[in-house]
Parts: sequence; structure tokens; C-alpha cells
Amino acid sequence: MNASDNNNFDEMYAPDGTVRNAYSLYDRWLSEQDRSWMRRKAFEAESFFRRTGITFNVYGDDDGEERLIPFDMVPRIISGSEWRKLSRGIEQRVRALNAFMHDLYHRQEIIRSGRLPERLFRNNSAWLQQMVGFTPPGGVYTHIVGIDLVRTGPDEFLVLEDNARTPSGVSYMLENRETMMAMFPELFAQIKVQPVSNYPRRLAKSLAACAPPRTEGTPTVAVLTPGIYNSAYFEHAFLADQMGAELVEGNDLRVIDGKVQMRTTSGYRPIDVLYRRVDDDFLDPLTFRPDSMLGVPGIMDVYRSGGITIANAPGTGIADDKAIYAFMPEIVEFYTGEKPLLPNVQTWRCAEEDSLKFVLDQLPELVVKEVHGSGGYGMLIGPTSSKREIEAFRKKLVANPGNYIAQPTLALSTCPILTNRGLAPRHVDLRPFVLVSPQGIDITPGGLTRVALKKGSLVVNSSQGGGTKDSWVLDD
Repeated sequence: MNASDNNNFDEMYAPDGTVRNAYSLYDRWLSEQDRSWMRRKAFEAESFFRRTGITFNVYGDDDGEERLIPFDMVPRIISGSEWRKLSRGIEQRVRALNAFMHDLYHRQEIIRSGRLPERLFRNNSAWLQQMVGFTPPGGVYTHIVGIDLVRTGPDEFLVLEDNARTPSGVSYMLENRETMMAMFPELFAQIKVQPVSNYPRRLAKSLAACAPPRTEGTPTVAVLTPGIYNSAYFEHAFLADQMGAELVEGNDLRVIDGKVQMRTTSGYRPIDVLYRRVDDDFLDPLTFRPDSMLGVPGIMDVYRSGGITIANAPGTGIADDKAIYAFMPEIVEFYTGEKPLLPNVQTWRCAEEDSLKFVLDQLPELVVKEVHGSGGYGMLIGPTSSKREIEAFRKKLVANPGNYIAQPTLALSTCPILTNRGLAPRHVDLRPFVLVSPQGIDITPGGLTRVALKKGSLVVNSSQGGGTKDSWVLDD
């Protein structure tokens, strides 16, 4: 493969076809490998993922069939100096998010200052009245955060969205690395790559550090899953196993003597920290949805009395709202006193009259997203949509403009994938994973690289046909 034939920034190749420094050692190794051997390795990797059970379910699929997330063997490589700069921006943003959560459930200084419109949360279902005036143990709201980044140039990373509720995908990051190390051990002997395999241990330590002050001895941590039919169940089971934590469902837990306790073979045993992968609505049928069979009746009372830590805190989902995202530059500056080190993608707030007019005029050129949407659903990618699709979306936009934000169609960077014809560029994004505790902010070097496997596609979500790569941060 030579230089990329499009105008996007190619992370491996410079415009003149030379290999960028971060990829130089990998390129040298790759040039010595037989193409048919690499194809056999790709088949071997798929067999490994299938045996391990690394699958996901797609909501709304009629057959409910579990699918493999496609894995590409060409790593996405980031230099150590690039990562250090990125990390400073990620840490700044996560600090601001946590401070924002505290303020929003207490004095709401950012609203009083006029920096953030009250309408953004007053009628927002993700903002929970039950959290008003309550501070979680250690003052931590966002224990695990995933910040989605895109790259548009040599030194240009932008934040695409924040995931502060229940960010997923870390199990794929870990399994991608394990697969690469098993298949190409000589690569890791030649190239110094920062490790990610210690993430579960760091997660367990970070969660334990957030245990309620009254905890006696070593905190007991459990992972709450909705069950085997959830799209991310593999990840829930994987992380519980890797952390040495208990994997529980709602019917395994009950409130006894003011504590949330889990059923064991020797009776009920209290837990101190619950890493929940259940949405707020289903967490407590006595507080939220009364028909929920996934949560624990009374857990919110125990939580508010200081008897358990819930990670992430209920109510943090408001930070995932794309209308809130549009104000993140103001939020970062308000709580840190600094300009954002990582800029947002330019965003038009369709709730604002001037922005809506511009978006309607430029609809075929823009990407429009639902403020509560995720997974690549409920969005319009103007340049790749038909006139009929654009006009249908225009009607939805006019009917409910506050439900949408719009962004330019970005020239996302590309990384090579392995095809039958050799290497070919495909668009990528990056989700670094961040752990927050009273002891500080811990950023795993790399994260999950998602790749749009279809030529020209900008949609990297696994539910929309995307795949994943191993993300290498060089130890330089």
C-alpha cells in the first residue's frame, strides 16, 4: 500500500508514501511477512474469538443471534509523546465532568452564571431528582469514563462524545491485545508497547478506593448485569472474572439490615461497591420503574444513607447527552479555569433558531444526531444519504429541533486494515478508558480503536458493521 488516495490524514503513511515514525518498526516487520501467512493468522484470530465467546447482541435483531465483532490485525499505533499530550486533555475533561456532576446536583453555579441553559436538564430524564443534595462516597460520580476521540490531522484530536454512564468496550481492548500477543509474540519483543492487561486489577483497586467510609476490611465489589441477553453480557462476565469480583443479577441481591447483600451458598453477604451495568430506570423498582426485574428494591435508600457505592453514580447519564456535549468547552473552562486542551467537534445546537436555520439549509452536508442517541442509530449522515432520507429527516428535525445537534462531516483519519489485496485505509475512532477515584485519575494507555470496515464508511459502531483493532501506545 502506498500513500492514501484521499484527503484524510493517514496515520501510517505520509502523503509522499513514506512510513510515519510511530509505524516504522511495525512496517519493517510486516514487509518481511508472507501475505498468505498473514491471512492464515487472520483466520486463526477469528477462531480464537469464537472459542473465547467474544460476541455481542444487536438490539432489535429478530433472530437475536450473537455476532463476532470483526477484528483487524494491523494495530493502530500512537507515539508516546502524542499519548502524553492526549492524556493531559483527557484528564482535564474528566475532572470537569465530575465537577459538573457535583454542581448540577448541588448549587448549580453553572446555571446561575448563565453559562448553561436550565432547559438542558430541567426536563431531561437523565437528570435525577433523587440525586439532588447527595454526594457519592469520595465525591466521585464518574468512576469509569470513555471519551470518544477522532483524529483529523498530525496533531489534531477532537472529542466526538463523552460516555459517563456505563461505557462499554474495554473487554474488546483487552482481548484484542491478548490475541495479538499470542499470535505475534516476536512483535512485542521488538516494539515496546505500553501494557493494558493490568486494567482489571486497576479497575478493582479504583472501585475499592471508592467504598463507603464505614466499610470494614477489604471492600467487596460486585458487577451487576441485566443478564445473559444483554448486548454486553460477555464484557460484564469477563470483567467480573478478571477483577475477582462477583457477577450478580438483580434477583441475587436484596436489602438486609440496611445493607445490599448478595446471595451465596452460605447465606447473604454484604457488598460495598456495585459496578452496575444496568440503566438508571431499572436500578430500583421502588424509586424508578416499578416494573423493573433487573434492579434491587430499596438500593437507592441504602445508597443515599451511605451504605453502598454505585459506579457510575445514578444520574451521570446526563453527561452523555449530546446537547450537554455541545456546551463542554464552556463546562471545562468553568470548572478548571482553563481552555479545553481537547476541542469538541464543531456543533450546531438545533434548539437555537439560527443554528436550526443553518442546519436545515446545509442538511445534505452535515451529520445530525439525536441528543439521546447512541450506537450509530437515529442519525443522518447527509453526504451518504438519499434525497428521500434527507427530506424525511428534515421533517423530524423541524418537528422537534431540541432533540438534535448537527456537526460537519469530518475528514476522519484512516489506519490500514488487512484485506485480500493487502493493506487498505479505513476510518477509525478511539475510546480511551479512564478510572476515577479519590486517589486520582488513571488513564489506560490506548483504549479501543473502532474501525469502519466498509470502504469510505464513517460509521465505526459494531452494531453498524464496524470492527476493532489493537491500540498501541509506544513506550518511548
